Amino acid sequence: MDIFRQHIANSLITIAGLGLLVGTALWWVDAVSYADLVWSVATVPILITLLVQIVNALRAGDIGLDVVAALSMSAALAFGEPLAGNVVAMMYSSGQLLERFAQGRAKREMTALMSRVAHTAMRYEGNALQEVAIAVIKPADRLLIRQGEVLPVDGCIASDVALLDLSSLTGESLPVKRERGGEALSGSTCAGPPFDMIATRPATESTYAGIVRLVAAAQASKAPLARMADQYALGFLALTLVIAGGAWLLSSDTDRVLAVLVSATPCPLILAVPVALMAGMSRAASMGVLVKGGGVLETLAKVRTVILDKTGTLTHGQAEVTEIKTSLAYDADTVLRLAASLDQASGHVVAAALIGEAQRRGLTLSAPQEVIEVPGAGLEGVVDGHNIVVGGNSFVRNRCKKGDDLVLLSTIDKTAMTVAVGVDGAVAGVIILADRIRSDAANALQALRDAGVAKIILASGDRQDIADNIGATLGIDVILGDLTPDGKVATVSAEHRNGPVMMVGDGVNDAPALAAADIGVAMGAHGTASSSEVAGVVLLVDQLSALSKAMTIAQRSRTIAFQSVSVGLGLSLSAMVAAAFGYLPPVQGALLQELIDITVILNALRALR
Repeated sequence: MDIFRQHIANSLITIAGLGLLVGTALWWVDAVSYADLVWSVATVPILITLLVQIVNALRAGDIGLDVVAALSMSAALAFGEPLAGNVVAMMYSSGQLLERFAQGRAKREMTALMSRVAHTAMRYEGNALQEVAIAVIKPADRLLIRQGEVLPVDGCIASDVALLDLSSLTGESLPVKRERGGEALSGSTCAGPPFDMIATRPATESTYAGIVRLVAAAQASKAPLARMADQYALGFLALTLVIAGGAWLLSSDTDRVLAVLVSATPCPLILAVPVALMAGMSRAASMGVLVKGGGVLETLAKVRTVILDKTGTLTHGQAEVTEIKTSLAYDADTVLRLAASLDQASGHVVAAALIGEAQRRGLTLSAPQEVIEVPGAGLEGVVDGHNIVVGGNSFVRNRCKKGDDLVLLSTIDKTAMTVAVGVDGAVAGVIILADRIRSDAANALQALRDAGVAKIILASGDRQDIADNIGATLGIDVILGDLTPDGKVATVSAEHRNGPVMMVGDGVNDAPALAAADIGVAMGAHGTASSSEVAGVVLLVDQLSALSKAMTIAQRSRTIAFQSVSVGLGLSLSAMVAAAFGYLPPVQGALLQELIDITVILNALRALR
């Protein structure tokens, strides 16, 4: 359909251009009647096409300044000014091409995402490889990713190492190294040697498929500012008719009426706003921030209150071992190895953290035996002939009666996340873990304030003391802990009275609050699918600092959109007044209006920079 419309547009500008050239040549040799005929014939196809577009728009409940273009061409033919009609037809058809160029230029970074969808993949079938359509790939399938290939689905690295180009997802210019077990997102590119990958999601649920859906929805959306421009266009149409009618009443000069109409045609008020907003969305996408629509971009520019989740937003969302305190009988590696060996029988996230740390230290884990797990408390079992207990302080203390465990456990900060380890009835050590604050968190929050945010709130489901510690470190205005998902929604609702509210989170428990906010922002690089679906903004790059950059882009795009509307209105109105008083003939008015069109559109495209 787009190719057909492009063909029609090219044909129309060719007809108008040839008519203008041939008619001018005939006029030059004094064949005026033939010149008028050629100009008229060249105008009619453009006028008919325009009338069809207007009828279709009216059926859809839309009306705009295209009506003025049709009136001016019709009036030119009726009043015996075919040259003016041909000039308007030429300007209108060339304006259509200019509009398509501007919209295509503004969408470039966003549509580039959609062009990278993989269609096939190399899947292992036993010991052989077979090229299959990505639609048949299932979780747990083993795939071979060749150098230069785009990853077709989300998965985890099954080789020792993989080098991935994430530029299309996050804007990172340098390839990123991922080790065995690391995350591999669809849409990234193998920038190094081939590697094996285990699929974790089908193609329809993968990160890149979700991005493509979001981009399509963003491009199809219509922003409030764009709808406001439509309303301006309707008022401007009425004003055009009033000025044209006034010119006729004052002078009874059809040339003045025609000059007023062509001076208002085809002012791109309806186009300038969507071009500026699409340019802003495109610019944000190139920096790893996916904005789902022009309306979201507008609201992003006006946000004054930001509510932040803690885990995965201000912190990395993964517990890491920060310290191991031991009794005199054990060293840190021994305590960690025994605890991690027993934790191999547990599916708890803390167990995964201990196992991961042991593997990073190169420790050899033993198989646990006779394991008994008490959900939410800890587990006990046998490792290398020793009775091992791993869990909370009270759980371990109740099972260890030897040694000075009170002295060891009393040295631990009560706000820290701890795992106590007992060996053969005595407390052997305490492993301290933490969900580290992101290195860019403090600078990112300051950048939000610089972008106009007046109030920052931490809304966390963690204990209040942990939230207080994080909030005080980062200088957050209001710190709320122990919140349920409903509590986060209530926090968002309470802040609406202070202006547009933005909620930032990454988990399933954040989805209701993201939906309740004026703008929900999902940490999409590592967040859940549910949070990304309900959020208006998705951060594809795992950097909170990208959010303030997106706000700055949104503010600039909105300013440029308003500039385009006001400049277009002002210049067109001035030309119409001059035409009404006889200072601007029809042909010159049409040429001046085309110059206004070009100026307004080029101004809107500044949002790309």
